[in-house]
Amino acid sequence: MGESSTPLGRSGVSHVLLDIEGTTCPVSFVADTLFPYAAARMASFLETEQNNPAVLQLLEQAAQAWEEDDEAAAAALRQKGGTAIGDYLQLLIRQDRKLPALKELQGLIWAQGYANGELRSPLFADVPSALERWHHQGLVLAVYSSGSVKAQQLLYGHSEAGDLRALFRFWFDTRTGPKQAAQSYRTIAAAMATSPPQVLFISDALAECQAAAAAGMHVLFSDREGNPARDPGSFARIADYSGLEIASPPAG
Repeated sequence: MGESSTPLGRSGVSHVLLDIEGTTCPVSFVADTLFPYAAARMASFLETEQNNPAVLQLLEQAAQAWEEDDEAAAAALRQKGGTAIGDYLQLLIRQDRKLPALKELQGLIWAQGYANGELRSPLFADVPSALERWHHQGLVLAVYSSGSVKAQQLLYGHSEAGDLRALFRFWFDTRTGPKQAAQSYRTIAAAMATSPPQVLFISDALAECQAAAAAGMHVLFSDREGNPARDPGSFARIADYSGLEIASPPAG
């Protein structure tokens, strides 16, 4: 499909910033496995962890967000008698909304699933070898996902290809800023002690690609089978990393 089947190259790049869902991992794993897993276990998890200070702090953050949430369904739920914070969290899961406190809670639930062997993350077949190749080449690898940093590290730490966490040097989630905002990518570049033109960002979300490009980064649009959005806009597509050659900027 267009440029996705031909070798691609990028020069002057020292850092590779990767989205996860639809980029390195199938959307179906997140949508059909991780989200339902957390939703099914949320109530029992909150009951079991009701005296856990970290969980209580996250629930306080979620409760404050609920109080300020003017979305119709959230407001209706707030006005309905007998509802609890767990009901609001389930609503956010159904709506696929990116509340940081929810993402942290989901990460805690997934940690239990990964630990007991119920969860194992699949990656696209070309991804592990590409990550290894880029890492050994000396490129700095980083993750930027709407899932919490904890969830990101769990996914890469329990992949079907093994524990790949050591290949990454930086991890970013939406606490850094919205993924559709150019400033978030400038902040990430600064946190990695580099400049946006030395970063290659790959994502399946057009709005994220546009934001990263506006910040000055190199961008490739991830066009994987099963992705809900396949329109790359003005960006080059990529569906397989085995043909992606990245040249670092000259030393000095």
